[in-house]
Amino acid sequence: MFYSHGFIVEGKNPTPINPRWGMYDFPKIKNALADDDYNLIAYHRPKGTNPRVFAKKLTENANTLISKGVKPENITFIGFSRGGAITVLTSNYLASEKVNFVILAGCSTFVNNNPELDVFGNVFSVFETSDGVGSCQFLIDRSKRVTTFEEISISTGKEHGAFYTPIGEWVIPVKNWVKSKGS
Repeated sequence: MFYSHGFIVEGKNPTPINPRWGMYDFPKIKNALADDDYNLIAYHRPKGTNPRVFAKKLTENANTLISKGVKPENITFIGFSRGGAITVLTSNYLASEKVNFVILAGCSTFVNNNPELDVFGNVFSVFETSDGVGSCQFLIDRSKRVTTFEEISISTGKEHGAFYTPIGEWVIPVKNWVKSKGS
């Protein structure tokens, strides 16, 4: 399982502070997502990372795993915000109907304004009802090779900051979904 963090974490600080949403606790999120049932890979992207270039790196990672015998259905990409956009890009580049993708508040203006981007495979979306970044339904509607799609909303009142810490409202459903897919 690959986790891609939000934009605010790009750079050297794994716990940056947003004046509105507080601290993004990348180490605690990694700890909460880790599990004995799968291997978690969570790169800390450098400042100024190009999302398309990084998504191509993740695509290469997946293709390497598949070439070494890992079943595509045992690979999951999870991304929040900019990491969610990177996850969408990775899905688009990989174009596998068997790989799993989790988008956390990631169906943003970038995704909407790039209609050539499709997602593939098994897709799970989580968004916060008080956040400006909402449902991924528009992305699913234009993507013709989605194997399965599930989406839930959470309502914490924390806007985008709901995904800044590993709260049960999103961590538990994400881990349950990932385990149900075999990763």
